[in-house]
Amino acid sequence: MTAAAPRVSRPRPVAGVVLALVTALLLAACGGATASSGTVVADGELTAALQFAPRSGYAIDTDDAFVLTQLGATETLVATGEDKQPLPRLATGWTRVDPLTWRFELRPGVSFHDGTPLTGAAVAGALTWLTGTAAPPRAIRGIGLTAAADGESAVRLSTRAPDPILPLRLTSPNTAILAPSAYAGGPATPPSVIGTGTGPMRLDATQGAQSATLTRNDAYWGGRPALARVQARFIPDPAARAIAIQAGDVQVAQGIPEASLAELQATDGIEVQTVAAPRTVSLFLNQSAAPFSDVRLREAVERALDRPALAEQALAGAALPASDLFGPAVPWGSTERPPGTDVDAARALLAQAGHGPDNPLSVRLWTYPNRPELPTLAAAVQGMLAAAGIESEIRVTDYATLEPEILGGRYDLFLLSRAYLSDLPDAAGVLASDYTCDGSYNLDRYCSPEFDALVAGLSSITEPARRQEVFRQAAAKLVADSAGVPLVHSQDITAIRGVSGHVPDPQGQRLVTTELARTG
Repeated sequence: MTAAAPRVSRPRPVAGVVLALVTALLLAACGGATASSGTVVADGELTAALQFAPRSGYAIDTDDAFVLTQLGATETLVATGEDKQPLPRLATGWTRVDPLTWRFELRPGVSFHDGTPLTGAAVAGALTWLTGTAAPPRAIRGIGLTAAADGESAVRLSTRAPDPILPLRLTSPNTAILAPSAYAGGPATPPSVIGTGTGPMRLDATQGAQSATLTRNDAYWGGRPALARVQARFIPDPAARAIAIQAGDVQVAQGIPEASLAELQATDGIEVQTVAAPRTVSLFLNQSAAPFSDVRLREAVERALDRPALAEQALAGAALPASDLFGPAVPWGSTERPPGTDVDAARALLAQAGHGPDNPLSVRLWTYPNRPELPTLAAAVQGMLAAAGIESEIRVTDYATLEPEILGGRYDLFLLSRAYLSDLPDAAGVLASDYTCDGSYNLDRYCSPEFDALVAGLSSITEPARRQEVFRQAAAKLVADSAGVPLVHSQDITAIRGVSGHVPDPQGQRLVTTELARTG
């Protein structure tokens, strides 16, 4: 890349245009309506049952930042669309000044919830606090990010080495910009998120991990929000969330379990929405030890599994069958339907490796109950393996108990649900951490110099189309090398009643928007 790359500048949208664009794209992807019928209630109030509760006091440098973004309290400099490419949010455009430096122009007329204006100094201060924490968020960790104001309406960001995806990193909820007053306690004190964001809703009060209260930000730059008040209830039990919306106690319920789908779909006034999520449930096979150091046995397991049946029968259609790591939630994901089981081929591979009725292959199959679909899938996988002549003993226990054994390579089979875009809409991070030889989360213990070189090449690729082609090539190589078996792609399932303007978000970052409203 030349020292001064072409300018990436976007038009300054009028209120709500960016949200409307993303809404339209998601509607097209989901193929259905997203609003309950009825007249919009002016100044309505809404109660939502959220799937994940804050665990760190809403600390912006932790995963609690995702909760704040979902509730519409905080915003980042950059947003993303359905194509997973950057869109303006608090920044209206950006220019790569040189290989190490980017300049971001700030949206005019934006005020924080405390009334102070959004300025270059405010943005630089917020990002400087974030990079100075003991453990910076994953999206910006290790890049040596520094920030400096460039006048009142711009900020310059620099990195230690050339970073082709810095704008995408700034879509992470952890990089949300808070008012200078949030940092009054100094660098060692977590910033206050009460009344210091820029979003359509102002966070007014929190009750630990139980609930939060938000009110409308009448000065919001993106237009006046339809809702006057939002009450967020954090309900970790999926069945309890389903009961809450069926009883009418909440108007939005996230993370509906497959066991509740049929009943909710049959309930008048409730609409169930699904959207493909960037999350895959895979069966990991430990390649560093017998038996799965033998590629024939890894292939035998793959042939024994009927992935369409796992998605459509075991999970009652609540998931999509996976042919590789990436699915329809991302533009580079595969929509190819994987083959069903081939028991004869599985038995032949087992025989080649010395296993048969007189010497059956016996393995341990581990998973955890935190995601309710995993024990269901484990039982189905066990049955499919048995049909091919592979005996498996299931162990279901808390993930924290299993993790040391899994990371240490002391397991046979492990069923895991893994988000591949948890921090930013780019796959380079998960490919490096989960599948390169020195990857920090390489559960398969897979190691291929060719694969490593493919992923390493992403550091110099800026063009989105070229990056996405590398992601496709990497996923295809993992399939060719039998590096684990992607089983199903998850879908996020939300139930709504008496609500309009709700659009399922495959990245799980947006819930309360200016368009979300009560109907009556």
